[in-house]
Amino acid sequence: MQLDFFPSRTLTLYLAKLFVVRILAVLVMLVLVLLALDLLSATGKILAAPGNGQAEILQYASLRLPQLVSRFLPYSVLLATLITLVTLNQNSEVVAMKAAGLSAHQVLAPLLLTAALVAALSFAFNERILTRANATLKAWEAAEYGPIPEADASAGGMRSSLYLTDGDNILSAATLTGSGDDIVLTGVTWYARAPGGIIREQIRAPRATYASPGWRLESPVRFDVAGAITERPAALVVGQGLTPERIMLQSIDPDAQSFGELGDSIAAYEAAGRNTDEMRAKWWHRLSGPLSALLMPLLGSIAAFGLARSGQLFVRAIIGMALGFAYFVVDNAALAMGSFGGYPPFLAAWAPFVLFLLVGETVLIRTEE
Repeated sequence: MQLDFFPSRTLTLYLAKLFVVRILAVLVMLVLVLLALDLLSATGKILAAPGNGQAEILQYASLRLPQLVSRFLPYSVLLATLITLVTLNQNSEVVAMKAAGLSAHQVLAPLLLTAALVAALSFAFNERILTRANATLKAWEAAEYGPIPEADASAGGMRSSLYLTDGDNILSAATLTGSGDDIVLTGVTWYARAPGGIIREQIRAPRATYASPGWRLESPVRFDVAGAITERPAALVVGQGLTPERIMLQSIDPDAQSFGELGDSIAAYEAAGRNTDEMRAKWWHRLSGPLSALLMPLLGSIAAFGLARSGQLFVRAIIGMALGFAYFVVDNAALAMGSFGGYPPFLAAWAPFVLFLLVGETVLIRTEE
């Protein structure tokens, strides 16, 4: 028995079924509660847009749901691990399995296999659903929950919240659709600034197209800061130095791109001589993030062992929960440091995973093996 990594087929299926049911139950509970709280804060903004009603609230919920599922799936795996192992310990099932000759790693093997499948499904979910939901929701938020331009936002054809510089001047846009010379900007604001950053004039326009060179503002409204004068010229061309290629590079949203698309964007940035630390850290984290589910059975395993009647089961569960949440804190901090250039991107994405893998193995081996 000790030479087999997995216990018997029956026991493996039994433990895996327990684990899956608890993961789904915890995930549904967390997502429903958090979605309800999020709707309480967002409903007013959604209904403030003319013509919005219940359909738009449901649309918002459908776009927020993938974000909540992706963010809290690892937490659900951690909590499900603790619930499963504490229940098995209280019912003396862990004692029975160890008495049958199973090692601690063999007891955890079905949970680790299930967590690996959850990690694979999480990666696929993030690639196929989450990135499209991110792109659509950001574009909708940029339009203040009003109508957004016709574009396949779910496939990455729309980008939102652009902030571009042309010398001292600034061009911002709520959304971008199209590519190349066919780019269309909506919700455009042009800030003409004097040396030193002082704004001389502000020009707003609902739409801008490429004028080769520059960007033609349609129905602009110009406000002269010094004279406090508002004008409505027929059309204006601004941003002579902003080419479509430069705008496409500056408008990349890593959260709205798939793993392959983000890799292509990183290559384009490097070819243009741009810094790619933040994008590369997020690119690596697309792999290490879902794999965090694989760590949770290991970090929570301390709750499985030790006699339940010893009175230390609750303390062990708290320690397992603390280890799991410590991983998420360290992971977020490392990713932030990688984005700012404090850590190399690869180290920022993978160091927390490797560190807590070693911590979990050390705790398990020293206490149980």
